[in-house]
Parts: sequence; C-alpha cells; structure tokens
Amino acid sequence: MALLNKDGSRLDGRGVTDLRPLKITAGVLNRAAGSCLIEWGRNKVLAAVYGPHEVFPKHLTNPRRALINARYIMAPFSSQEEHGRSGPNRRSIEISKVARHVFENVVFTERFPKTMIDVHMEVLQSDGGTRVSAITAASVALADAGIPMRDLVCGVSVGRVDGKLVVDLDKYEDNLGESDVPVVISPRTKELLLFQLDGLLSKKEVSEGLDMIFEAANVIREKQVQALADKFKDVDSGDLQ
Repeated sequence: MALLNKDGSRLDGRGVTDLRPLKITAGVLNRAAGSCLIEWGRNKVLAAVYGPHEVFPKHLTNPRRALINARYIMAPFSSQEEHGRSGPNRRSIEISKVARHVFENVVFTERFPKTMIDVHMEVLQSDGGTRVSAITAASVALADAGIPMRDLVCGVSVGRVDGKLVVDLDKYEDNLGESDVPVVISPRTKELLLFQLDGLLSKKEVSEGLDMIFEAANVIREKQVQALADKFKDVDSGDLQ
C-alpha cells in the first residue's frame, strides 16, 4: 500500500519532519521514586524508577558504582497482532539491555556505590516507536526521582517510506516502509547513545536522517523539560535545561 499521499504528505497528514502529537506527564505514580507517562501518537508508555536501594542478589554489588536494572515490557493488551501473551520475550529482553546501556552512560552511577536503580518501562498501547518512547519517558522518570544525570536523553526514529526519509514512524510506516532507524541521543552533547538500523540506507541518507533526528530532538527535549517544570512548579524551567 502507498504510505504517502500524492502531495507528498503522510497518510495521517504529517509532513516528513513532523512528530506525532506528544504529551509527557511527570510524577504520575505516588509510590515510585520517579515516574512518567508518555502519550506519543497512539503510544502510551509508563515509566517508573525505584531506588537507589540495596542490591539483590547481594553478590552483584559493585563497590564503585550503582547498577542500572532496566526492564522494558509490553502489556499483553497493548497490541493484538503481536503481543498476545504476558511476560518477556526476545525483543523485550533486547530492548531492556540497550536501555540499560543508555542509562549507564548518562546516570552518575559513581555517586551511589553498592546500590541498584530500577528503571521499569511498561508499554500500555503500541503504535510504532515504543522503544524510543519508553527510553524518553524513563529519562524523565529518572529526573523526577532526583537521580543526577549528565543529560535528559530522548529518542526518535527516522526511516525511508516510499523513497522519502520521514521522522517518527508509526506502526504502518515501520512495518511497511523500507527502513527504520530508532535513535537515542543526548541533546546537550550530541552523542548517539542508541543507533539501530532495520533495512538499508545509503551513507547520505544516514547523514540526512541524523540531521532530522537532532532537529526533532529539540522539540522532544522541550516537552521533557516542561513536564518536569509542571511537576515542580517552584522550579524555573530554565534551570532544568
């Protein structure tokens, strides 16, 4: 099926660089140290942070830094087509692992030796791009928990659809398009913390796609900061940059 209209716009009316509607809410869970709900298009992802706390099992304790325990899971009702059973699968285990690597690079783990920080990401409803949505939400949840980080990280995908590069692919564009590249970056330092490629892109397309991602990340970063500013109304949003 064609994924672009005759005028070059996408089926949902977006331009090639437009994000889906994005809403980020910090502090949605009372019993978590930090939490966040992200509503990105039809995606709904809940992130919660617990800790730092004592390591269990104790033999994993690192005397020099905190351990990051990241868990990504899709609720069995989140997508009828692909996730009809509960519990982790190969995909969720892989995403949990790459999310842990992302946060190990931004959290000041050396400030919390002999402890563990749990980062839970639960996909309640999915529509493409759930891994970048989950990591974006978890970054806000870590900040909400007061965990010191080098930066608020954010993610977005880019891919080729009907021969054109587009940002923030939905499920149909992801499944039926020619390529999909989920990326997580540190907007402050411009570092790539996650880069995965499904499909084929030329060197020029990769370069152009990264430019589109960095541009979109500025919009996402503003939403993250605003969500934290709304949670802590006595803090100037400029202090969170």
